[in-house]
Amino acid sequence: MPCWYYDKNELRNTPSALDNIDYETELRYRREGARFIIDSGSKMKLGCNTAATGVVYFHRFYMFHSFRQFPRYVTACCCLFLAGKVEETPKKCKTIIETAQDILGDAKFTSFGVDPKEEVMTLERILLQTIKFDLQIEHPYSYLVSYAKCLKGDKLKLKKMVQMAWTFVNDSLCTTLSLQWEPEIIAVALMYLAGKLSQFEVVDWVGRNNKHLRWWDMYVEDVTMDLLEDICHQVLDLYSQPALEPPPNSPPPRVQQPEVVTTLVTSSETNKEPEPLPKAVSPTPEPPVTEVSLYTYPSFSFTTPHTSSYMPHYLNPPDPSHASTPFPTIPAPPPVLCEPYIAPPHFPAAPYFHSTPTNQPHRHFYPPPT
Repeated sequence: MPCWYYDKNELRNTPSALDNIDYETELRYRREGARFIIDSGSKMKLGCNTAATGVVYFHRFYMFHSFRQFPRYVTACCCLFLAGKVEETPKKCKTIIETAQDILGDAKFTSFGVDPKEEVMTLERILLQTIKFDLQIEHPYSYLVSYAKCLKGDKLKLKKMVQMAWTFVNDSLCTTLSLQWEPEIIAVALMYLAGKLSQFEVVDWVGRNNKHLRWWDMYVEDVTMDLLEDICHQVLDLYSQPALEPPPNSPPPRVQQPEVVTTLVTSSETNKEPEPLPKAVSPTPEPPVTEVSLYTYPSFSFTTPHTSSYMPHYLNPPDPSHASTPFPTIPAPPPVLCEPYIAPPHFPAAPYFHSTPTNQPHRHFYPPPT
């Protein structure tokens, strides 16, 4: 079995970097490709596992090929096409291409060439060879549910924490975390982050004994606080990125949002006059805030001895595709003020990770920051 985990130095020396694409641009291409796969999967009503599998294929493919050689949206369609067959939710290539054209618009769709179907079908063979026919992918979703069943505490707070962690897992697909750590490690880190954000501290769990200082010690070994905090910061960094323009011809959201929430989400678009509606179309009245199933979390500072991240007001879910969580109906929590989190001093250097059951021949690790 090939090893699909890389250290940060290897992630900065990809074929795209050798092809004179700077690191930030490559990360943006990865985010755009991953988000396109998620949006396409949601529009075609594919499961979260299918979209996540396609995203992992996408990230692995570009560890061996350059974005200059293979356009990201064509590759994304190919990855979703293959993931649908692997996860037993197949879609015809023609359907995926039509969905892509609807989401991207005519300008971006020109990268598919004269015969889009032939482009995708040809690239599928290259994709299979690149990922070495290693098709089965595990995702953090199943681990989130397993961990939640073993935790004790207030059920409402626990559901809120798991739903928030589920959203973080969705967003983590736009990062390179799937190329750095196993899904169980990512699930632990994002449960930890969701607990800090929702102010829910896990003090008891099923099977607790004196050997387990923290709840995740039951599932993974030698996972340090530095490692968890690094994963958390990589996810939080997504929210500090400039907002991408919505794809042309994209359908309206399924849930009408109140004006105050829309202002929070689109605060970057200031001083813009709203376009007048056509005279033949009457504006749809907005429902009161109490009837809206979306709600915002307060701004949140996540501070550790080495770095600090800030997440602004956060709409949950930020996208209708994120609403497919195991706990979809949760009342809006009252506003809370989160104090900066100060991590305890880290312990003497220990191996970051040792015994998670992934059957990989070796790992790449990087030392904790000094």
